[in-house]
Amino acid sequence: MGEESEDLIEVAFKLRELEVPSIPVNFLIPIDGNRVLEDGSLTPEHCLRTLCLMRFVNPTAEIRIAGGREGNLRTMQPLGLYPANSLFIEGYLTTRGDGARERGTYRELRELSGPHGTRVQLNGRDVLLFAGSNYLDLSHHPRVVEAAVRGARDWGCAAGGSRLISGNLDLHEGFEAEIAAFTGCESALLFNTGYAANLGIIPALVGPDDFVVSDSLNHASIIDGVRLSRAQSRVFPHADCAALDKALSEVSRDGVRVLVPLDGIFSMDGDIAPLKAMVEIAHRHGAMVMLDDAHGTGTLGEGGRGSGAHCDVMDEIDIHMGNLAKGIGSFGAYVAGPRELRDLLINVARSFIFTCALPPPQVAAARESLKLVGEEPWRRWQLQCNAAQLRKRLAAAGLSTEPSQTHIVPVILGDNARTMAVCEAMLERGFYVQGIRHPSVPRGSARLRITPMATHTAEEIDALADALVEVVALHPDPDSSTLTTQVEDTDGGT
Repeated sequence: MGEESEDLIEVAFKLRELEVPSIPVNFLIPIDGNRVLEDGSLTPEHCLRTLCLMRFVNPTAEIRIAGGREGNLRTMQPLGLYPANSLFIEGYLTTRGDGARERGTYRELRELSGPHGTRVQLNGRDVLLFAGSNYLDLSHHPRVVEAAVRGARDWGCAAGGSRLISGNLDLHEGFEAEIAAFTGCESALLFNTGYAANLGIIPALVGPDDFVVSDSLNHASIIDGVRLSRAQSRVFPHADCAALDKALSEVSRDGVRVLVPLDGIFSMDGDIAPLKAMVEIAHRHGAMVMLDDAHGTGTLGEGGRGSGAHCDVMDEIDIHMGNLAKGIGSFGAYVAGPRELRDLLINVARSFIFTCALPPPQVAAARESLKLVGEEPWRRWQLQCNAAQLRKRLAAAGLSTEPSQTHIVPVILGDNARTMAVCEAMLERGFYVQGIRHPSVPRGSARLRITPMATHTAEEIDALADALVEVVALHPDPDSSTLTTQVEDTDGGT
């Protein structure tokens, strides 16, 4: 640091305009010969004022002191934790924690062991798993495991480089051709995760002069992709077709590209986007439509082709993104569309270019799993039957799971502490149903996110429902007002 005050103010407001979520502040380390330090302008007071300015102009951003330590703030170091989220003191990162424990949003990891099936070992305890994304129970299918073994034996445990240098294997190219056929597109391209795919796709398609019109509950990876693109954004209320139409009418004009990214299945509510209507609206305004079908791939539609097939719009989607780590039970993601899209992403998508290629065992496993999706349609049928049975049982007992239409079944409890108390009580009874809190969901809408699998039995579904009804009754809502959903606080994220 060492800029003039006017420059700092301009930077602070520019960061606010760009909605930057995390702001690193680097102070010059005091060494001999540094002009700024020698003229005395970078005093502890100046450093503290800089932090306070960033906090005042960007109240929701994470302010982190990433360089320069006690040499700049000196005796004012403790004061730095008021405007900043973290700083280094004596070489150690110190944070003020933002009161996560007090708000009931502090998170800790749970340790599972063994295959990811209907039953798992959680911290040494045998529990029924209703909190995963291995929806079709394919991750440890014998054919999938054997395919991964063959992949490691024939190609090794790593691709050995990025796709543009030495990591582009015939295995990748062959699977991409199969994905293209699966989606009915000209071509496809593998990415390492769904998150990485969205961070690569969106900035490749739109820039600062363009617009993104996005559902308020779109996934965090879509939001972060929009931020990276620096495109102008409009957020419309969840699943509101009239609001989408209005937003598009306001931004659509000659020479401006407009992208409408849509989640197929919303990851925390389990509802399906009204794709038929939304695609028609978007195309009427000349906008591109990108479908993020992370939770629909393999689990919905004819052949397991996802929510696009379920809503009969597969051929009308411009860009398809699917996940290989959930319903497919392996790892990675794909983008499918016109050949020109693949060529563009290979050349400009940073999350594709600057990373090693997917490891051969995971590609081979996903390839075999995708075959099983086509060969064993009973899995997606049973998955949806299990989810419907659970929703029916809970509704009969007065527990709403709205607006779920799929295998993601939320039970909104509202209060953070109540939600986690119910989560822990269910674990004591042998059921793992994870509590989800802000910022994963809007404030005041903490919930249990329940995800049955295709291989759960009807008896296991009934046992879960019975236990949950009893446990929720033992943990009454401390304040019914907390159930009010505050969509605006999510910044569009789930």
